[in-house]
Amino acid sequence: MKPAPFDYVRPASLAEAMRLLQEGGGAARPLAGGQSLGPMLNLRLAQPKLLVDVTGIPELSGAAERGDTVVIGAAVTHAAIEDRRVPDIGQGVLTRIAATIAYRAVRNRGTMGGSLAHADPAADWPTALTALGATVIVRGAGTPHAVAIRDFIAGPFMTALQPGEIVQAIEIPKLSASARWAWYKVCRKPGEFASTIAAVLVDPARGIRRAVIGATGDRPVLLEGDEVSEATLMQRLSGIDPIDRRVHGVALKRALAQVAA
Repeated sequence: MKPAPFDYVRPASLAEAMRLLQEGGGAARPLAGGQSLGPMLNLRLAQPKLLVDVTGIPELSGAAERGDTVVIGAAVTHAAIEDRRVPDIGQGVLTRIAATIAYRAVRNRGTMGGSLAHADPAADWPTALTALGATVIVRGAGTPHAVAIRDFIAGPFMTALQPGEIVQAIEIPKLSASARWAWYKVCRKPGEFASTIAAVLVDPARGIRRAVIGATGDRPVLLEGDEVSEATLMQRLSGIDPIDRRVHGVALKRALAQVAA
């Protein structure tokens, strides 16, 4: 398959990129790593008239510590995170997550912001960043505004982004010294999309006990405080196939065992 015809531009600044996206309306799409958008173009599931390549924009490509958070530009690649070329929130958590995403060739191009904007239910970053309590910085025609990750992911392949808006950065709180983190993912074979993902964060110093289950076919399932249990998860997933529900339950149980060890 070949994509439908489109124009391509690679702006040098965020202001120029936003102007192009605003002028293009629904016919313009931002392009970062293209690991999800590329196949959609080839299958003609997406047929934009204009692709705005944002990978050369400095405001989207950097990462820095800012107080108790790490701010990662939307165009930072999975590989950059895997290779520790960006600050970590503690305990090598971000590096460990990035290293399990697909294959190295995909990680070389795929970006954190692109993964969030695509919102595939089986993708790693939506689940991980929900568990970590991240905030998405959204840029539109006006000033940037912050959206909590739990509100940003609206459903499968659905986000809070409005036409002409893009993900500018992701703010992730640092872990305290006593925090415990677990990441458990099941794939049929390495590199494939996950059948289930379980992320658990227990951070007593910040009063956090949180578990998130991904790859359920919908938005990540968030459990907090006393809700963090296999029984509660089974109730939340009562409408899905019993075998799939059991797989998610086992993933949560194993992740909880990791933080308890």
